[in-house]
Amino acid sequence: MPVKGYRPTSTSSTTDASAAQRRLLEVGRIVKPHGLSGEVVVDLLTNQTSRLDEGSELFTPDRRLRVVGARAHRGRYLVRLEGVENRTAAEELRGTRLYAEPLDIPGTLWVHELVGAVVWSVDGRRLGPVEAVEAHPAGDLLVLEGGAMIPLRFVTAHRPNVDIIVDIPEGLVD
Repeated sequence: MPVKGYRPTSTSSTTDASAAQRRLLEVGRIVKPHGLSGEVVVDLLTNQTSRLDEGSELFTPDRRLRVVGARAHRGRYLVRLEGVENRTAAEELRGTRLYAEPLDIPGTLWVHELVGAVVWSVDGRRLGPVEAVEAHPAGDLLVLEGGAMIPLRFVTAHRPNVDIIVDIPEGLVD
């Protein structure tokens, strides 16, 4: 029987096969250069803006990048990276995926810890493993093997990568 854990507050990040081997999570993508001084436009794929705090380390498939500064700009972020001093250097990073180490924030559900975990109802019924987490405006959904979907708001407890307890209304999953 699963063990109760803690109540979720948010989800963040996506995973990719090569990054998973290194235990890194994809957290963003460099879209394009901005200006002439080496700044880049970043699409952040996480709700953890601390990923772009000064001094934060980001990784690409072949190098480590240190954030020198960042600011919000039109739904994206303008980021200065150590060693990227001009537009030419910034242009070389166009399209680059950015990875980072997992964060440890108590009470937070992370996508990489949900996918593969087995979902159980509070009455002990095995509902199946999580195949994916889908983002929806009303709230993220756990997608179970077989296609059933359970809103994250019904999660009452979880053990990362092991199991998830849900308190679902009768008839939601049959």
